[in-house]
Amino acid sequence: MVLLLGPWRELLFGVESVLVKIALVDSGIGLLAAAAAIRRARPDADLVVSGDPDGMPWGPRTPGDIAERALACARAAVEYRPEALVVACNTATVHALARLRAEFEPGLPVIGTVPAIKPAAATGGVVAIWATSRTTGSAYQRGLIAEFGGAARVHEVACPGLAEAVERADGAAIAAAVASAAARTPAGTTDVVLGCTHYELIDDRIAAALPGQVRLHGSAGAIAAQTLRRLAPGTPPGGGTLTVLHSGRPAVLPPEALAYPQGALLTAAARV
Repeated sequence: MVLLLGPWRELLFGVESVLVKIALVDSGIGLLAAAAAIRRARPDADLVVSGDPDGMPWGPRTPGDIAERALACARAAVEYRPEALVVACNTATVHALARLRAEFEPGLPVIGTVPAIKPAAATGGVVAIWATSRTTGSAYQRGLIAEFGGAARVHEVACPGLAEAVERADGAAIAAAVASAAARTPAGTTDVVLGCTHYELIDDRIAAALPGQVRLHGSAGAIAAQTLRRLAPGTPPGGGTLTVLHSGRPAVLPPEALAYPQGALLTAAARV
């Protein structure tokens, strides 16, 4: 079966038969949440996960540096000929999505990560957005609140050190950062937006730290659905494999990834 996916793909790869192969980019293991959601929806999809342990964390870097590192990870992943490219990182989406789309689209769909503010605010309750210190208070996040916050009362809660603790699978540091963010979450909060992909790996611990029946809203499910919608119609199944890249080098998932159910799910059919 021959699929023509635009001039960029024909120029780079030529006309060829393709399988379901999806690449995901992040600085570290935050991409596990979206990758696992895609794996659950399409167990046959071949996944390429491209992280940047040499350059992480991306958050403290300048916007230009973040964009360059995200582009490097994406270019390494594109060598494996994916059918879609997912920017599974809120920070990289803010600073690199436009450049990634300019380089790869229309031949290769590029899907970004947007905090789930709209569904969280839909009921008009009290919403807290947990995010990294750099994202909290940013023009990007404030714009999303203005656009999608509706009648909800939306509060921003910075979570310093939480993404880094999740990356290290450091249980004590995770507990301390979650407890700090929970203490600064306004009383009466009805919905919490997990505004960093790393946080979805510990959603059970976040839920346990919040009083009452607080609803958590992540992005992984929406990312998976949007990615699958962007695939070319009739794309044949893949083999359900996993390719791991670390700063462009073939690798395996780090031991820390296996501390989370999403990492264990992905390693079921891993290869390099």
